[in-house]
Amino acid sequence: MKGPTLRPGAAEKAARVRLFLTDVDGVLTDGGIAYDSEGREIKRFHVRDGHGIKMLQRAGVEVGIITGRKSEVVEVRAKELGISLVRQGAVDKVEAWRRILEETGFSPAETSYVGDDIVDVPLMRKVGFAAAVADAEGYVLEAADFVSLRTGGHGAVREIIEFVMRSSGAWEKVASRYFAGGA
Repeated sequence: MKGPTLRPGAAEKAARVRLFLTDVDGVLTDGGIAYDSEGREIKRFHVRDGHGIKMLQRAGVEVGIITGRKSEVVEVRAKELGISLVRQGAVDKVEAWRRILEETGFSPAETSYVGDDIVDVPLMRKVGFAAAVADAEGYVLEAADFVSLRTGGHGAVREIIEFVMRSSGAWEKVASRYFAGGA
């Protein structure tokens, strides 16, 4: 089986991640937007991405969302996952990231971002570790240190999280509770 695409130094960059940031549409979702008959937005999230986020948080990594759109559904999902760093309607994702760095004290090298489209490229070029989902645009793939095998909304974020955790040595600590027979 083919593995994910890794740029030289990807594991070393991933090992430094203490703040894991992600886009939503096309990354945590498949990029589709559905509306019900009342005009309310509906998004589909993959449960394994959510569990990966919880495992990453247990490993001591802060998780946040930076997205260009505004959606009540994103607030609901973030709250469910215990994500307090949520920046919606971020026209300038780099500026949103800079403000998060000021608030949290993390350095650029300690941050990561997962993207899929052209609006994500400027931020991907600033963070310490950049990742993209398999079905991202070509220029996004070129900006990434790690490109998942899975597509957005189909477990790609979980795949990226596991790479980050394995790179830092946190995977064994967090996953051992599952493999030891007790969750």
